[in-house]
Amino acid sequence: RMASLAASYPKLVRKETLLNPEDLRFFQNHSSQMAALDYLVSLESDIFVPTYDGNMAKVVEGHRRYLGYKKTILLDRRLLVDLIDKYTDGSLSWNEFSTAVKEAHANRAGKPTKRLVIPDRPKEEDYFYSNPQECLQPDEPLNSM
Repeated sequence: RMASLAASYPKLVRKETLLNPEDLRFFQNHSSQMAALDYLVSLESDIFVPTYDGNMAKVVEGHRRYLGYKKTILLDRRLLVDLIDKYTDGSLSWNEFSTAVKEAHANRAGKPTKRLVIPDRPKEEDYFYSNPQECLQPDEPLNSM
């Protein structure tokens, strides 16, 4: 499933490509240890693109911000589905598809932003661990959302 992606990005890494099978064997029946390996690979990568918007991805995003805004691309999944459908049915060429994806994600790369806090509605505010603005350097300008 990842062959074309790996062919396009030869430096793409996963925990399975960083460790030899013998070393990885010690972690295989321990899901929390495998998750820790995923976390470390995600944290140390040049670019992080979470495919799932779960708690781990949010914590990795926040940790990468804390470490100096390492590039984290937050996907617009709804738009991607629409663009993929259009490319698949032939209404978008590859160049149009590629340009649309790049333009849509140009401002979704984990830049400094002021965290939205909504008193009495915590489930609607920004997740602290993905944007720990209180922990960041004060000289970084924060963009309003």
